[in-house]
Amino acid sequence: MKARGLVVGAVGLGAGVAAYASLVERNWYRLRRVVVPVLAPGAAPMRILHVSDVHMTPGQRRKQRWIAGLARTEPDLVIVTGDNLAHVDAVPAVLRAYEPLLDLPGAFVFGSNDYFGPVLKNPFGYLRRERRHVEGPPLPADDLRAGLASAGWADLNNARAVVKASGRAVELFGVDDPHIGRDRYAVVSGPLDPSAELHVGVTHSPEPRVLAAMASDGLSLILAGHTHGGQVRVPFYGALTTNCALPRGMARGLHSYDGAWLHVSAGLGTHPTAPVRFSCPPEASILTLVPR
Repeated sequence: MKARGLVVGAVGLGAGVAAYASLVERNWYRLRRVVVPVLAPGAAPMRILHVSDVHMTPGQRRKQRWIAGLARTEPDLVIVTGDNLAHVDAVPAVLRAYEPLLDLPGAFVFGSNDYFGPVLKNPFGYLRRERRHVEGPPLPADDLRAGLASAGWADLNNARAVVKASGRAVELFGVDDPHIGRDRYAVVSGPLDPSAELHVGVTHSPEPRVLAAMASDGLSLILAGHTHGGQVRVPFYGALTTNCALPRGMARGLHSYDGAWLHVSAGLGTHPTAPVRFSCPPEASILTLVPR
């Protein structure tokens, strides 16, 4: 009887954790605030809103309202690091969520889930270091691109641009998603624009080869997503995986990387086939840049 009670208790605990991870935490959006000492001495602070991995479906109205409410943080610049879509009909929902932010200076790159829809797969496959990417049905990435670009946001998929934020020039270097081999940093790399006060790299997946190239070019800040912060984190251990070659200890947050600052967003959504988060709430981030 005692053994049976232990089994029942374990099953009940497991069911409770699963319910919490799938029904509570994955919808517990929060705003992370980070200070980055990256500006020149004497420069006024600058605020960047970093949004990533929204994985939007049309019916996620609460998520859309929460993202729209981020306009109240009054950022100087908005950077989106990909995986906006999770449904073929989600482009209007994403643009509705971003609408209050589209009046601000902004830029974006795409992730694999902006191009390809969700495919049912074994969630334990994410723990394998090497695994084959499976493409789902095509998603309307070009429609999303047109909607963001028509608002004036810079398309940084294998491109660079200079944008004005709080009256200052910021040079942005971006790549298309390295996770599926679409990055072409060689066409972006080159001498920094001396008229810009800040040089920022933008990528969806924080693959070390891309991060190293950006840092080598002298970019002082790099923004990435993709990892979901590990999505499931074990207390006293951290992320089980980053789903890329980035070390587990860098799955989310601010880190020093080859002389640059790297900020990895844990993202706001989950892949529809693995709708759980544990010890890793969904997030967007306000980065307050201050003098070194």
